[in-house]
Amino acid sequence: MRTFAQRRGRELLAALCSTAMALALAALPLTAHAAPAAGTAGAAAGSAQGAPERPAPGPDPDPSLPAHALGRADAPLDNPLKGFARFYQPGSDQNTGYPHSLTWSYFGLSEVMNDASDCRHYDWGALDSALDETASYGNQAAIRFYIEYPDGAGSHPANAIPPCFDGHVDNRVNTHWNTISPDYDSPYLLDALKDFIAAFGARYDGDPRIGFIHMGLIGLWGEWHTWPYDTDTSNDSYPNYMPTDAHGAEIIRAYDKAFTHTKIEVRYPESAGGAADDLPAVGYHDDSFCFREGSPLAGVTLPASMGGASYAQLQKALDHGVENRWITASMGGEVRPQIQSTAFDSWPGGSGEVDGMKACLELEHTTWKINEGSAGYSPTDPKVAAAVRLMGYDLGVDHAYFHDTAQGSTKVGVRISNNGVAPFYYPWTVSLGLKDSSGKVVTSWATPWDLRTVMPAKIRAFPDWGVGSDPTYLTYGRAQYFDTTVDLSGVASGDYRLVMKAKNPLEDISPNAKKLRFANSGQKADGWLDLGAMTVGSGGSGGTTDPAGYEAEADGNTLTNTAAVADCAGCSGGAKVGYLGNGASLTFNRVDGGDGGTTPVTVHYATAVARSATIQVNGGPPRTVDFAPTADWSTPGSSTVRLDLDAGTGNRITIANPSGWAPDIDRITVT
Repeated sequence: MRTFAQRRGRELLAALCSTAMALALAALPLTAHAAPAAGTAGAAAGSAQGAPERPAPGPDPDPSLPAHALGRADAPLDNPLKGFARFYQPGSDQNTGYPHSLTWSYFGLSEVMNDASDCRHYDWGALDSALDETASYGNQAAIRFYIEYPDGAGSHPANAIPPCFDGHVDNRVNTHWNTISPDYDSPYLLDALKDFIAAFGARYDGDPRIGFIHMGLIGLWGEWHTWPYDTDTSNDSYPNYMPTDAHGAEIIRAYDKAFTHTKIEVRYPESAGGAADDLPAVGYHDDSFCFREGSPLAGVTLPASMGGASYAQLQKALDHGVENRWITASMGGEVRPQIQSTAFDSWPGGSGEVDGMKACLELEHTTWKINEGSAGYSPTDPKVAAAVRLMGYDLGVDHAYFHDTAQGSTKVGVRISNNGVAPFYYPWTVSLGLKDSSGKVVTSWATPWDLRTVMPAKIRAFPDWGVGSDPTYLTYGRAQYFDTTVDLSGVASGDYRLVMKAKNPLEDISPNAKKLRFANSGQKADGWLDLGAMTVGSGGSGGTTDPAGYEAEADGNTLTNTAAVADCAGCSGGAKVGYLGNGASLTFNRVDGGDGGTTPVTVHYATAVARSATIQVNGGPPRTVDFAPTADWSTPGSSTVRLDLDAGTGNRITIANPSGWAPDIDRITVT
């Protein structure tokens, strides 16, 4: 609900309107902000979710692996998918001003739905052009589609009602903003918007060029309000131009269905009557972030218990019991334009119209904010740097676990902690690798490690939770230990540096993609984190030698008929070979039999049901082996058999089943 019951709110909006028009003329769009109607902070009292349950501990480090302590250092200010976003200006250098990795842009719906005779015809040219240009600078985009935008958004239209609505959807005039509002309750409009959202998701969900999507579409600037033609008609003569909560909920659910990978946000916790309350993938977009207004001044982000207004963003989150939504969904928005130039001057507190900035970041669990004013910040300002590093994730590796000397297959582990206010929200692939003395990565292995599970080490409690006076910090996330086994059999003996990297998928599109970098002194600009020295082969000192290991999915193996490589989160290297048996086989080639003779060979496999397989060495007689069920199809077990191998590396071990299905194979190790 948006209205302006207080006179100060009306004066403020008028000032913002003038600013927005001036900036639009300069092709610098500015979101106008309005104060919602004063309500009762206790209208939904008692519905706050309260302190979240602490995540269960993960596995302990493998005690057989030597621990290597890693030094900590500040993470860079332009880590991807966090921090400030600047406005997209076609043809302008996106990497000027304060370091950042996000670019914000609006798009009019009529720019995509531009066919007057067909609402299902979509021209994505304007969006793709902006996304491609943004990616060329190594940045990801945060975007919103709108239908009505007072005075237009730079090169984008003010009236973005698709021409195919003509004759089907009634229009109304918002005389205050001189905009045309379509009938948001029109069945024709609702069907068209839902079709658009489905097509939008089908084309762009998971697109590495996009970091965040604000739902938009409804109301002025796509901000889900039509003030003064809004739902509050009790104190004015303006009719309500907003859709019903039920119709607004259809739009929110359509976005939730269409985007299952890219993070989505809606403006208010109470949008469409709180339609996102039970949608854990939907985050919120606070575009009046950390501002104070009215007389006396009251915050529009912090809750009433901390001097905020009854309509403040976090008060509404408490009212709807979604103050912990950050655990599963991102929190974006915009630093209120009037305070952008001074927002961090009093860090960690605030002054005047700037509320307690650190409290705003910590309680909202802010990941990113539009902040065009950041163009004027000094990149050496320690207050701004502290705020940016606190936003979103701040991942660091405190220890790596590995043998200093290894050959064959060897296990590598790391322990990662998070000193930010939010998790990392995307399943980017984490890889291990070896660098030679020249710094070249000579080999790498994908791991099944999921950075999304590394939660913030501590969280700030709302006073409303009643767990202590403000500020009270609760221990929350734990340092997460991950390990995996890597195959060194194809690596030449020598001295290397063991390295780790979380790959930004944008790197597959743009050579300038910003790299995710850890808060460690060994972090390199190329994205690889130095974990320490490793000697491959029998030379060197310290450590132990592991059994020789051979991955089922390795390129040198032979797969026949239906046998196929498949992802396996719990398997070594993150993959396995399945669909074995019934005529399909897997052959491990070039297995080292050492001096030859009877040798223990361990088969690492996954099967949710009991299965059997034949194991054949160098074309000799097959041997049938029974395999007990494992926990599931992605949790490997192992079974050891003794096989007669020839001396040297020419052995072939074939796994099959002539009369049924065999288990899925992760790898074999040869002692």
